Amino acid sequence: MSDMSFEPFAPRLHEKMKEVLMNKDASGPAVHYYMIRGGSEKRNITVLETGTVGGEYIKTYGHYHVGDLDETYWFIEGEGFVLQQRLVEEAGVPQPDRVEEFKAIRVTKGTSVYMQSGYGHLIVNTGSVWLVTVDDSPVQGSNDSASMPGHADYEMVKSMRGFAYYVVEKNGTPTLVPNKLYKEVRKTDFGGIAVAEN
Repeated sequence: MSDMSFEPFAPRLHEKMKEVLMNKDASGPAVHYYMIRGGSEKRNITVLETGTVGGEYIKTYGHYHVGDLDETYWFIEGEGFVLQQRLVEEAGVPQPDRVEEFKAIRVTKGTSVYMQSGYGHLIVNTGSVWLVTVDDSPVQGSNDSASMPGHADYEMVKSMRGFAYYVVEKNGTPTLVPNKLYKEVRKTDFGGIAVAEN
């Protein structure tokens, strides 16, 4: 018998995304992406819109996992990037403004990316069609709805207005721009993307 209080579908609205955009005042689509959550018995699907908001490509909000949790994302349509970052820890406490390691991973239809425990992640659509992912994240129960699943911590991302880098369109090419709120990024793997200073 299914849990009728579980909400399997949620759109991520522009108003919510303003919290993590490079330019919070830029106009954008009403919905940035769509989430369909299958709980423990089905896989989860995320569909990202195309385009940019203030020059920044459409992306997911980004989050860190609560507890020791990993997952895999399979990309079934489109192209873009996965951004992953692991925070510096002091006395076992993650420091939201200091990054131990940052990675940008190019993705296309047919690729998969492993989301390792301890790494925050978000997805960026740099293509001209929807970017569609399927993942095996365990979402289940009335306290784990699609819009804000209980296994995900969004607050550290919100406090820093996004990840350590934003993916923006410069001269028709995806380019990384540093998020100036971060004090330190120790190790980087930009996956072949150009990096701009502003």
